[in-house]
Amino acid sequence: MSHAHAGQPVATRGAPLPEARIAVVLLHGRGASADDILTLSDALDLGALPPTAFLAPQAARGSWYPYSFLAPIEHNQPYLNSALRMLEELLASIQRTSVSPERTVLIGFSQGGCLALEFAARNPRHYGALAGLSAGLIGPPATRWNGESALSGTPAFLGCSDVDPHIPLWRVRETEEALGRMGATVDTRIYPGAPHAVNADEVEALQALLEAIEPDPASAGGPVATDAGPA
Repeated sequence: MSHAHAGQPVATRGAPLPEARIAVVLLHGRGASADDILTLSDALDLGALPPTAFLAPQAARGSWYPYSFLAPIEHNQPYLNSALRMLEELLASIQRTSVSPERTVLIGFSQGGCLALEFAARNPRHYGALAGLSAGLIGPPATRWNGESALSGTPAFLGCSDVDPHIPLWRVRETEEALGRMGATVDTRIYPGAPHAVNADEVEALQALLEAIEPDPASAGGPVATDAGPA
């Protein structure tokens, strides 16, 4: 069945998926593109990692959902549900090819980070890692998220400025608390006065997350992102 983000291209970089031991899904911000977020892989030391496939889906018309991530959920439908469905389909495809969820990483910036975090919260299990860069869980003020501990120790990283114009600090803190309740091991870093962009410390944190993933011995193979609008 068709949906808003169905049939959009997925840009790739790194190892071919059938040869990869780790799969990293990169989700771009509003007004940006799959190619933009793929530049994040250029900042990583791939030589320190096992074969890693990077996959970046493209949002229809450059946006995963139309309004702020703090708007009532129904205001962002049906686009939000379509984006979540797209991610579900992409992860199923990755798993069918070769890489298990335990070695699959979800990383997103801004609107894409919000989508990555929301997907993990709605589909909790042990992922290789989870990272929301300038991002938070989706929903209006006073939203409460599932308290089950089904993320099962998933390493999660949250990085954001304390004055981000799109991501209020209180939502980052709520996200940290909610992911912890769900069983994730959360590393939150707040950067005083920083712009709405990915910084070098965040890249180092992502590198550490990827290096910490235990590769499956049975598997094959032995600059920064910004966006043009609110999350």
